[in-house]
Amino acid sequence: MDKKQREEVVANKLPLREALKDKTLIKREMIAGVTGFFAISYIIIVNPMILKDAGIPTDLSVFATIISSLVGCLIMGIWANAPVILTPGMGVNAFFTYTVVVAMGLSWQEAVAISMVSSVIYILIAFTKLSEILAKGIPDALKAGITAGIGLFLVEIGLEKAQLIQQGKNSILALGDMTKPATLLAIFGLLLTLFLFIRNVTGGFFIGILVTSLIGILFGIKDQASPSVGIGDITKYSAIVAKGDFSRIISIPFILACFSMTMILVFESMGLLEGIMPNPKKFKKAFQASSVTSFISGILGTSPTVAAAESASAIESGGRTGLTAIVAGMMFAISMFFIPLLSFVPQAAIAPVIIITGALMMNQLSRINMFDFSDWFPAFLIVVLIPFTTSISTGLAFGFVTYPILKIAAGKVRELTVATYILGVLFLCDLVLSALL
Repeated sequence: MDKKQREEVVANKLPLREALKDKTLIKREMIAGVTGFFAISYIIIVNPMILKDAGIPTDLSVFATIISSLVGCLIMGIWANAPVILTPGMGVNAFFTYTVVVAMGLSWQEAVAISMVSSVIYILIAFTKLSEILAKGIPDALKAGITAGIGLFLVEIGLEKAQLIQQGKNSILALGDMTKPATLLAIFGLLLTLFLFIRNVTGGFFIGILVTSLIGILFGIKDQASPSVGIGDITKYSAIVAKGDFSRIISIPFILACFSMTMILVFESMGLLEGIMPNPKKFKKAFQASSVTSFISGILGTSPTVAAAESASAIESGGRTGLTAIVAGMMFAISMFFIPLLSFVPQAAIAPVIIITGALMMNQLSRINMFDFSDWFPAFLIVVLIPFTTSISTGLAFGFVTYPILKIAAGKVRELTVATYILGVLFLCDLVLSALL
């Protein structure tokens, strides 16, 4: 391979089959894949813990998380040839659990059905010109607001799991009991994980969870309902496979949840891929790979997969082709033999990762022009209403409805697109129908 071809690989333009002919490039892609896996490996523990609150058995959800990640990485690597890791998304799993199941009162089986229907719509958008229309037509301020709002929601969830905040007697929230061993353990885990992250330690999140869990074991700090599962339990996994309940598919709650989840999947994935892809020309295929995997994840019994923000660590390590994603997928497969260790991981060890991940997602606020109030305020509503109402769909609705109104009031009608008008009307209908339920 000559110098020009190597430069094409660096620019992420060389086909995967050509990159596989160079041993030096293979080594670099493999290192990038392993790095990316360790950066996102906490999802194997965190996702089942969140979905547990929706009623999905933790010991089975672990298999769903691993298998959907494996499938997603293979599809991304082979179809899109992109160094992007797909796993059940942080944020959309919170919507799945805390909005659809906890707040709306639907079952986890209905939530799975909602995920699958939403993914079908996502696929239709990804494989048609609608993806290009939305990518160009939706304001960056709203895309950034969605990611930041979901991030703040995750921070709230993480703080609750760490018992650093609790329901207040004279206020909505209050500081938790700082004398509890679990709370002190979570604070230690947060400081340790932050230190590792700031120092750019490879797999810092994973190390933080591991060390915090070991200290928890040493001092006897363990959750009452810790998962206990081994590779032999995979025979029970079929209990959550293809269990989507479509019996209420024409009901208003089902339709509203589908609309909201579709918006989350489309715009969160769109914003993330646009931000981390080394080669923008591969966006469309990566977007398509993400949509297909999100549908498959529903069949596999978990919340939808999305592009992991931690893919950036793989890209920074030199990942440029789909081999990076394929290697990460293989690492997920290998991890299945080590899941018995999950029984020793308390929520106090998971909480720091959720908090930091949420904070990282809030970095998107830097993309918003806060000196233009007609840009900032709709995004602001999304950011604050998602955690305050514990409903991602409510935050999205207020943001998308307010944006065109403020632009018209500011005399900036030219900044509006047909897409913003249509989505504004749809979200307004969503708010009205939700209020009437």
